[in-house]
Amino acid sequence: MFGLNKTLAKFCDLRGKVAIITGAAKGMGRTHAIILAKAGAKVIVSDISKEECEKVVEEIKKERGEAMAVKCDISKKAEADNLVKETLNKFKKVDILVNNAGIYPFEPFLQMSEQNFEKVIDVNLKGYFLCSQAAAKEMAKQKSGVIVNITSIAMGQVGVGFQGLTHYCASKGGIVAMSEAMALELAPLGIRVNCIAPGAIDTPGTASIKQDAKTLEGILAGIPLKRMGKPEEISNAVLFLSSDESSYMTGSTVVVDGGWVAG
Repeated sequence: MFGLNKTLAKFCDLRGKVAIITGAAKGMGRTHAIILAKAGAKVIVSDISKEECEKVVEEIKKERGEAMAVKCDISKKAEADNLVKETLNKFKKVDILVNNAGIYPFEPFLQMSEQNFEKVIDVNLKGYFLCSQAAAKEMAKQKSGVIVNITSIAMGQVGVGFQGLTHYCASKGGIVAMSEAMALELAPLGIRVNCIAPGAIDTPGTASIKQDAKTLEGILAGIPLKRMGKPEEISNAVLFLSSDESSYMTGSTVVVDGGWVAG
């Protein structure tokens, strides 16, 4: 299928757990879903295309995992609520939520439209809020749960900025701040909230970087490991934060970027 740290999957045992992954039809979301399933979780594969989600579900089932596809536009409250409802109907509980869905349409700041700014914020930030709130209400009933929010090194402060992505950077910085506040409020309910900040990852969404030799050279110049990351290298971090092996972590942001921020 793809490279998987089988030792990590065995160490981070998710048997008996139910996990929702948004933006799971392709790229990092797909690998998050497959790796969590390999670790034993029952997985809800969610994205805006149910047909594409079903393909991931079939991959999981071929490996003897258990999964279900649910179409969801996370920017809409009714659909975020339904995502959790469908999960409960099928698996009776929610243990893990991986907020992974996101968009990043490049547009210069001075030409950026209000409509496009709002769309990115609606998906990347409000969508995480809506899914987290819906899932956390159920997790609170069982006094346990884990929320993993995928942000980016484009998160401000210790992160980096990207030209043409003002709206994206704003949303990713907002995710970190929101997650820290959520962690404080939800800790007494037994719910942990952490972030993962990927750097340049080789996914279908970043294909244009590899196609432009000059752009790729510029990106790699800032990465000490001199390569783009693999989706499963982010998924392994998702697996760790989803498991009990990270039981003393909440309100944290784990940077997985080949050393970009450190440089």
